[in-house]
Amino acid sequence: MTIPQLLYESILWVEGATALIALLCYHREKQQYWKYFCLYLIIIFLCEVFGKYSPRFIEYDSPKFYNYFVIPLEFIFFYWLYAAKAFGRPRLFYIVTFIYLLSFIPNEIFLDTNKEIFSINYTLGCLILMILVIMEYYNQVNSSEIVNFSKNRMFYINLGVTLFYIGTLPFWTFFAQIKQYKEIWNIYYSYFQISLIIMYILFSISLIKGKQELKSP
Repeated sequence: MTIPQLLYESILWVEGATALIALLCYHREKQQYWKYFCLYLIIIFLCEVFGKYSPRFIEYDSPKFYNYFVIPLEFIFFYWLYAAKAFGRPRLFYIVTFIYLLSFIPNEIFLDTNKEIFSINYTLGCLILMILVIMEYYNQVNSSEIVNFSKNRMFYINLGVTLFYIGTLPFWTFFAQIKQYKEIWNIYYSYFQISLIIMYILFSISLIKGKQELKSP
């Protein structure tokens, strides 16, 4: 088994372990908004299981499943987590979500909707998320609780989001162009796999070690 194949097989196991931890932590978090983070991790894992194994039993359009459901769910959830909860600014959540959803319009009108990933949609979604990530880093650095960062749940989540979503932004934005250069594509695809695994490990750590309560709107 090659390293890319090993990483590919490992991803679902890591996501499954994270979903199991989320399930075990749900009862502890059910009186807080963190319960939705637990549910999110479980739902994403089930989506990945469906995406990997369902073609053996049913026919479905995999790119559309991810482009119209899984990826928007990921972005909108993190917009909610950052804007509405971590920053306590629900109006900001509605604004960035509306802007992100608008990016589907050019895809439907001008671009091929059968592509592996909607580059304009994904790029805008990541850029919005990057702004929220930078805002969270700024809040953490300027917080009096910075010395207790190891107990800050958002520290682990923010780091994971940075490594995966922000780190792979050029890969998915220029996916078609990069694919023409096999060596570069292989390197970046390996980074995509490794950063995804690390992100879910960090999410698990955030549930186990993190103590921070999010702000209510």
